[in-house]
Amino acid sequence: MLPSRAWIDRNRAIVLRASRAAPFIAMLASSLVFSQACRAEPHPNIVVILADDLGRGDYSAFGTPDLRTPHIDRLFREGMTFDNFYANSPVCSPTRAALMTGCYPDRVGVPGVIRDIPANSWGYLSQKCVFLPSRLKTAGYHSAIVGKWHLGFDAPNTPLDRGFDFFHGFLGDMMDDYWSHLRNGKNFLRHNRETIVAEGHATDLFTAWACDYLKTRADKPEPFFLYLAYNAPHDPIQPPVEWLRKVKERQPEITEPRAKLVALIEHMDAGIGQVLNSLDRLKLSENTLVVFTSDNGGLLSRQARNGPYRSEKQHMYEGGLRVPGAVRWPGKTAAASRSERVVVTMDLFPTLCEAAGITSPTGIDGVSFLPTLLGKLQSDAPRDLYFVRREGGPAYGGKTIEALRRGDWKLVQDSPFAPRELFNLTRDPLETTDLAQSEPEIFRALSAALQAQIQRAGNAPWQP
Repeated sequence: MLPSRAWIDRNRAIVLRASRAAPFIAMLASSLVFSQACRAEPHPNIVVILADDLGRGDYSAFGTPDLRTPHIDRLFREGMTFDNFYANSPVCSPTRAALMTGCYPDRVGVPGVIRDIPANSWGYLSQKCVFLPSRLKTAGYHSAIVGKWHLGFDAPNTPLDRGFDFFHGFLGDMMDDYWSHLRNGKNFLRHNRETIVAEGHATDLFTAWACDYLKTRADKPEPFFLYLAYNAPHDPIQPPVEWLRKVKERQPEITEPRAKLVALIEHMDAGIGQVLNSLDRLKLSENTLVVFTSDNGGLLSRQARNGPYRSEKQHMYEGGLRVPGAVRWPGKTAAASRSERVVVTMDLFPTLCEAAGITSPTGIDGVSFLPTLLGKLQSDAPRDLYFVRREGGPAYGGKTIEALRRGDWKLVQDSPFAPRELFNLTRDPLETTDLAQSEPEIFRALSAALQAQIQRAGNAPWQP
């Protein structure tokens, strides 16, 4: 069994004291201690794979019968499934900000979607927050992001400005076309700081770039953190022709919109398979912790499957917030294990820090679930969970929608112009019955807690 870091530190101290009295013995002891230190368990490599708008039920291991996702399923089969994994927001940028900072997104200046058109942009990343790659750097990690960034277009809010060592991907919110890679006629593809032009479907590009990065790290002594953020299956729903044909041949009765979405998801799944195979081929899998999740629920208008839950992306009901969640860590996390623990995207930050043997910054909102990953008992300490989205247009008017969950209870304001609703998720997981009138004390308590969260977030400006 390899020694713990505590054992190494303790025996280093003993060696230091002994050296004053018996230098020769101390020298022998020092050799033993430091040889054991060299054999100490290395920091794990970390790969976070984030899908874009993947519904809670849109992978075959969930039991959804009309799609085939063997590689996503592999992560669930070989790791731990989180049945209650929540995104921090029902839209992209806020959830990504929560992942990178461990904080509620409006506390770091990102209550809504960051866009390249200032009049329709609803966030600006705070310079005060510590980013995950910066924190991992203190443990010697080399960090890379491949794929979608969506947290800023210019310095000081590009990936290399916020702690990443390598960037090969897309700065923007979405692509108008998976092949042209433009957004509003602008090219946001970057290789580090250089604007690039690339040929091919965005999913294939991101997969290839991720595999290329893994090859560069295979013989390096430092651990690495790879954040692979796919655009898929976000609009526009543009699968490669051969993938769409394969779905239609397998299921002639499938509708056209559903066939296109299934094909786009299956194409992404194949890319994830290439990344997992690269880890295997490069002999990195055994010491690599892999996370798979999505930034929010899917769009029902695109025939996404959000499991049995109500509503979709952009909304504060469970269908917009519940997402797939799996963690694979060979030798640490039991294969085919499950957890009912309520986990939120921002919890990944402290969990990954703890797995890397470092402490998280003070004042973050996320809670590490590393003990759960390691199969240990972990109390689910009571905490309020707060979800937010700010948006423009006639439906929002630049205002916010919110939800707050406390234990079994959930308060929802799904429109800034509608009354708040109250649900009991244990008795009513599909959110069919509003209890705001019948449970006035609970309604008032959660409303006060939600107001406090909104006031707390007011400390962070969300415009440059």
